[in-house]
Amino acid sequence: MPIDVTDATFETEVLERSMTTPVIIDLWAPWCGPCVALTPILERVTDATNGQVVLVKVNVDENPNIARAFQAQSIPAVYAVRDGQVVDGFVGGQPEHVVAQFVASVLPTEEEVEVEELIAAGDEDSLRAVLNELPGHEDAIIALGELLVATDRAEEALALLARIPESERTRKVAAAARVSMKPVDDYDEKLASLLDSVKADEQARQEYIDILELMGADDPRTAGYRKKLTARLF
Repeated sequence: MPIDVTDATFETEVLERSMTTPVIIDLWAPWCGPCVALTPILERVTDATNGQVVLVKVNVDENPNIARAFQAQSIPAVYAVRDGQVVDGFVGGQPEHVVAQFVASVLPTEEEVEVEELIAAGDEDSLRAVLNELPGHEDAIIALGELLVATDRAEEALALLARIPESERTRKVAAAARVSMKPVDDYDEKLASLLDSVKADEQARQEYIDILELMGADDPRTAGYRKKLTARLF
């Protein structure tokens, strides 16, 4: 069954969901005859994928922000979203075989399904199998990096992370790797001891930042320690 999406739920139901499952967006309105005719076709075709694709419907009269974002000049307008990006689309009514081809084009390939299964398995052999074929696969690198840190192979984890651009995810794993080589029992005590050195000593500054990374933004202490770091550096 399709999911009704609004301006308020678009980010969660479409963008976030599309990071794991392709999403088909149907822009429609109750007064639009071709929209009413297209809806059951979209439902049949997407239902036939058994959850590999999600269909969402957007009433453009009630959710004008979404319509503007897609710059839809007429409806029905249908778009496919994967990994937060529009990858295909069409405007106007279409016969079922054309819709079926459109949906099939955004389904994961056999290779993609196999990769996801290996990553979901999560063991070292499975993750290395992915990286043998796709050396820069971010999800596999992150998962294997976490596993390496957990099994006291921090240097190997850092070398692995160097394959891909730095991101919030890589910073977290890299921080865990570096801290694991110099374990910290008391974050407050360690941060206090490092504070006087952070401006002149790059290693001390990195250690301070790594501890804050592990504490995370949700830790009530983090914001205060970041302010102290900024004050010392600037």
